[in-house]
Amino acid sequence: MNTLHRIDGRLHVEGVALDTLAERFGTPLYVYSRQALEEAYQAYARAFAGVPHQVCYAVKANSSLAILNLFARLGAGFDIVSGGELARVMAAGGDPGKVVFSGVGKTAEEMRAALRAGILCFNVESVSELHRLNRVAGEMGKLAPVSFRVNPDVDPKTHPYISTGLKENKFGVPIADAPALYRLAAGLPNLRITGIDCHIGSQLIDLSPLVDAADRVLALVDALSAEGIALGHIDLGGGVGIRYRDEPSPDLAAYGNELSGRFAGRSEKLLLEPGRSLVGNAGLLLTQVEYLKPGEDKNFAIVDAAMNDLMRPALYEAYHEITPVFARSSPARHFDVVGPICETGDFIGFARDLSIEEGDFLAILSAGAYGMSMASNYNSRPRAAEVMIDKNEIHLIRTRETIDDLMAGERLADLT
Repeated sequence: MNTLHRIDGRLHVEGVALDTLAERFGTPLYVYSRQALEEAYQAYARAFAGVPHQVCYAVKANSSLAILNLFARLGAGFDIVSGGELARVMAAGGDPGKVVFSGVGKTAEEMRAALRAGILCFNVESVSELHRLNRVAGEMGKLAPVSFRVNPDVDPKTHPYISTGLKENKFGVPIADAPALYRLAAGLPNLRITGIDCHIGSQLIDLSPLVDAADRVLALVDALSAEGIALGHIDLGGGVGIRYRDEPSPDLAAYGNELSGRFAGRSEKLLLEPGRSLVGNAGLLLTQVEYLKPGEDKNFAIVDAAMNDLMRPALYEAYHEITPVFARSSPARHFDVVGPICETGDFIGFARDLSIEEGDFLAILSAGAYGMSMASNYNSRPRAAEVMIDKNEIHLIRTRETIDDLMAGERLADLT
């Protein structure tokens, strides 16, 4: 996070000290920088200035209303994968006419909601979905705008759990099957073909696989055009990674140059679906050290954040930098930073060199993406609060859940 810095040994986001946030709002606490969010968005605007394009933020990365609203104000569209995400976009002031609806399991009711809202496009991922969408649109007297999500079978060279464009993945349709599917769609009465979509995976540091996928998609688009099937947009998905540890920073400008050259003289509009690269390094998770527990083989720092607050380490063995809010001069020791949840997999980081004491605050960095959006209530733990920092101003954008909130929808069975 380029807005993270120390003043007199205290860690700040923009102009606000993190310990003051912890004392005011409690921990665990998600903290976002407006400046970092806007700078990440503007990096895309600069990189793709050479080609008509639309950024459609991937809502799954972080669906907090205040963040969606900020991106909507900047002109973003949105990539959604559920009816709930569509409702969030609209509640945040997003334009449904800039929404693309992805996902392999769209329900009929979700389709109806999206058609009523007037979204830009459905990214269709199977023949069965195509027929369902045609039927639902016909029942509503509407034409459903469609594209197919194709799998270009390009290896994204990323974690297998976030690889999505290979032929063995559940997403999309094989690129070889696409011509026949577009012909089928062209013959269905309640559909309107508008584009094509692909997304090969997430957390890509080497962006050359994205360029390879673009070449394969563009060749398909030209083949479809030769058959008289013209497309209005080409959606190349997201996938651009961020720096969590010591990875090289992805060269977004070079990627933009590559695509600008390929789209020169073309009529189709470029759509992009960034998520992590817009929000990942704009947020952190603030937590407090509850106990320091020495052991024979290792030392544990037990903190009040857990895998229900930040699932990525347990799910992917993902690395997040952990840094004390107060810089201490005492020698650092090796700690496994773990949470209070009753699972061995409840960890934030292993073997970290930290100079800390009980009661200290820690910042878990690069937590803006797939942090709060994947949070759960496991062990009946209320979800964290969220704040957004704008220079010296503090905005509470989500209040902390309470135990009463967790039980509000439950009822005792009338047992006799």
